[in-house]
Amino acid sequence: MPTPTEKLTIHGRWAGYTGLLGVRMKELFREPEVVFWIFLFPILLAFGLGIAFRNRPTEKVNVVFAQQEGSDRLRQLLKAAPDGQKFNIQVQPPEQAADSFRLGKVDLEILPDGKGGAEYVYDPSRPESLLAQNVVDDALQTSAGRKPSLTSSSRVNSEPGSRYIDFLIPGLLGMNLMGSGMWGIGFALVDMRQRKLLKRFVATPMRRSDFLLALASSRLILMILELLIVLGFGVLMFHMRVMGSWPAILFVSCLGAMTFAGLGLLTASRAEKIETASGIMNVIMMPMWVFSGIFFSYERFPAKVIPLIRLLPLTALNDSLRAVILEGKTLTSQAEPILVMSLWGGLCFLFAVRFFRWT
Repeated sequence: MPTPTEKLTIHGRWAGYTGLLGVRMKELFREPEVVFWIFLFPILLAFGLGIAFRNRPTEKVNVVFAQQEGSDRLRQLLKAAPDGQKFNIQVQPPEQAADSFRLGKVDLEILPDGKGGAEYVYDPSRPESLLAQNVVDDALQTSAGRKPSLTSSSRVNSEPGSRYIDFLIPGLLGMNLMGSGMWGIGFALVDMRQRKLLKRFVATPMRRSDFLLALASSRLILMILELLIVLGFGVLMFHMRVMGSWPAILFVSCLGAMTFAGLGLLTASRAEKIETASGIMNVIMMPMWVFSGIFFSYERFPAKVIPLIRLLPLTALNDSLRAVILEGKTLTSQAEPILVMSLWGGLCFLFAVRFFRWT
């Protein structure tokens, strides 16, 4: 057993180490971003992805029949198949049916071949489309009795607009606009506060609203560069097809940039340290990274939460970008997501003006 003198020696030997270790641990746990990334991020990510890719009953196969002579017979055969209940069947005019398949709204397009059989339009690069072609053909052959078998043929359609990369590019653009708006504005504002630069504006007649609006508007220049780089990359490298008008795309992108600039202003309106602002922004952006359909459709989530997901600003931005870029939709058809972004951006800016402090 150590004597009191030996105890003092041991304590003195490790006193510096234990003291510095204790101080460092206190510093770590006082930094919001450390707590977020170490403890909250894995939980939120597992929760969101766990819901999106949870075990569910077998999903229905989405097919569309082009409204032509002979399509009614094929549709009745498919419905009468032993497993006909697993098909979600739509009937649309030929042009609309082709658009539904091209935009990924259905897995397979079925047309009568003029000889009493069926022609399948599928995309081998989409696993669900390839599976649908095999499953539907088997169901139709079984329903027709297989003797004589139903004649069928297949046609590959991998045109731009129906691929995963076409879905991904607008989502990446929306994610970039969110990141640049919040991180760019928030960090700049807190950095100016830390360096005591904001104090110099107190003595000037400049209003807070003018100062904050100037910060938010500065993101529009970078937004134009982001838009050209991301969309240009998709067009040049993957032959992505831009169906909508450039003024409409520019308007939606500008609105999205200003929306997240308003969010960035609000999160940094009182933060005194970069670490504090970083933690707040991570908490705000993380749910949108998972739920707003950047890398996969938010339709995978339970139907009860989808209306709430659509109220998120990034969801509204991504939906509008995809509708305008991939489908050629007009701005009037995007009134709902535009309203969501406008409310988020406007209210956040008003609250930022209300709570902002110079020091």
